[in-house]
Amino acid sequence: MPDHPQMQGRQRAISAIERLLRHDRLIVTVAVILLVAVAGAYTVLGVGMSMSAIDMASMVNSMTKPMVMTAHWQPVNWVLLFLMWWIMMVAMMTPSAVPLLMLFTAVKRQGQDGHRAAGYTGFLLLGYLLAWAFFSAVATTLHWGLQEVGVLSAPMMVIKSQTIAGGLMVLVGIYQFTVIKNACLSRCRAPAQFIAQHHSPGNKGALWLGIHHGVYCLGCCWALMALLFVGGVMNLYWIAGLTLYVLLEKGLPQGKYIARLAGGGLIVAGVYLVVLGSPIM
Repeated sequence: MPDHPQMQGRQRAISAIERLLRHDRLIVTVAVILLVAVAGAYTVLGVGMSMSAIDMASMVNSMTKPMVMTAHWQPVNWVLLFLMWWIMMVAMMTPSAVPLLMLFTAVKRQGQDGHRAAGYTGFLLLGYLLAWAFFSAVATTLHWGLQEVGVLSAPMMVIKSQTIAGGLMVLVGIYQFTVIKNACLSRCRAPAQFIAQHHSPGNKGALWLGIHHGVYCLGCCWALMALLFVGGVMNLYWIAGLTLYVLLEKGLPQGKYIARLAGGGLIVAGVYLVVLGSPIM
């Protein structure tokens, strides 16, 4: 038959796609790595900002390089600042969601529509990042307001008052001991139980599952992210340190004790800043 070679070609193409889909865990892993890498590069280079995170790191102990930011905020400034916050959250928070993504992919792979496992996981990740987009919008508005009233330094994006910075550290430290923090952390640390309790079919179900988990993650980590105002929103040392801490708090068996230890340390450091006036930078 004249179309026989075409049919064989289509069958080979379908077989190749099926073989690729069997490696959905690899697809998810590569996609997450690429996403974090791109988001990290965006953050480090400070796209749309007056200074990069590399510049910020080099200025931690020196303010010799003058930096100028727009005096009057425009809508485009808010959008750029929002993108900076959201993409920074993508880079910082996606690694801690990897256990959930991998487990969800494995669960979906065993279902009737297992060939769509990677796609469902993509919707899950999108929902998770949408929750952090909400946080980023709030952080952007707060950032804008603090800078407008003169609390936040424009060049370094850091709280200028040691009293306010210390008070914020104390509040974050106290939050580490609250029931809300403990409940949210417990759910973040148990992805299997979370999926079993809240799983729904289809793309919409995966999206809402991601949003749901993202809300718990917000409850767990929003206060920690507020510490960026203390060390510098674009300070690479603080970004890397907080990212590592979140991974340890969520991933290690001693995560709850790590949270309380960090809370105690923050309270002590905050009081030290307020009472003794120790310099931040």
